[in-house]
Amino acid sequence: MPFALSEMSYMSDAPLDRVRVLLGVSGGIAAYKAAELVRRLRDAGAEVRVAMTANATHFVGVATFQALSGNPVRTSLWDESAEAAMGHIELARWADEVLIAPASADLLARIAHGHADDLLSTLVLATTAPVSVAPAMNQQMWANPATQANIAQLRERQVRVFGPAVGNQACGETGAGRLPEAQELVAALVAARGPRPLDGLRVLVSAGPTFEDIDPVRFIGNRSSGKMGFAVAAAAVQAGASVRLISGPVALPTPAAVQRIDVRSARQMRDAVIAAAGSHDIFISAAAVGDYRPRAVATSKLKKSGKPLALELVQNPDILAEVAALPEHPFLVGFAAETDDLERYARDKLERKGLDMIAANRVGEALGFECGENALLLLWPGGREELAMADKNVLAKSLIERVAARHAAVHAKTSKA
Repeated sequence: MPFALSEMSYMSDAPLDRVRVLLGVSGGIAAYKAAELVRRLRDAGAEVRVAMTANATHFVGVATFQALSGNPVRTSLWDESAEAAMGHIELARWADEVLIAPASADLLARIAHGHADDLLSTLVLATTAPVSVAPAMNQQMWANPATQANIAQLRERQVRVFGPAVGNQACGETGAGRLPEAQELVAALVAARGPRPLDGLRVLVSAGPTFEDIDPVRFIGNRSSGKMGFAVAAAAVQAGASVRLISGPVALPTPAAVQRIDVRSARQMRDAVIAAAGSHDIFISAAAVGDYRPRAVATSKLKKSGKPLALELVQNPDILAEVAALPEHPFLVGFAAETDDLERYARDKLERKGLDMIAANRVGEALGFECGENALLLLWPGGREELAMADKNVLAKSLIERVAARHAAVHAKTSKA
């Protein structure tokens, strides 16, 4: 469906707050307008990275976009420093939105037919983010049946098409083919995104392991990198929520706009969660909390004696069960990591603890722990859904979409009651 650019306006001072926009710039005289677009996107709150075709660099220099975006600019798949770590894939995963402006007739043709012969066309194939194009070309090129067929094919694939505008062109002709103004493109992107599913909600997330000290230098703990919980916190922010993250010991940077509280033991995590739960709408318990701790902690390092060492363990608090027992508790999402009988154990935990949803994943050798991918089985009263193996950042976005939908459904049912 075409977007009526002239009817769009900003709804807030930062309607793209913390949205990660990958701006693709293809060749054509309209490329100079993309510099203003970067500024407008950042004014709207977006974080912007720019990828240019080789032809685009003949119209606007890389340094211009680097200065305006505050980030390095990519122009080629053959950037050895980036591609050593599969940089184009990381960039495709990073984006919440891909906006190509201007989109030349040549680029539209290549992405319509699935080509991946340069960085920008490869990024379009590799990303799971929504893709928008703003065509800009001579009016006759726009009217050509080949171009119109390519546009129709892109729309069928849910690629958004912004414009083109009608007016005087650099070639001296008049007609459809002008790149819309920067503010119009930002407004179109805002309108296309629509309301975020967690706007106005407060989300509490727990992540990472807990460590239980044996003596000043030794501990027992659960295996967890914290990657999934941190990805969930970042996805909740992108969905519009105000997010507080309570994390066990991990080596991960705090996601943007997330308030982080660091803890070490299960009891410390319990205290932090209980203190915060009442002021949040949703609690996603992604932490791998230790079930047991030593009854006594040695004040000095235990020395080897040549004999077996026996540790007496006592049970840690069940944080999720405690939150569920509160008179007024948030919407509760638990996690279940199992080595076998995944659905049976997860369903039992869902029902036994009175959760609203549970995300279950199989763990074991090379599964779940300290890796970048995962798969989830989602269960809720009366329903289930499987989320296939994917990058944890992608998986977290899918999970947050389901959590938002279930929360909205439960809230609507409660309101009617």
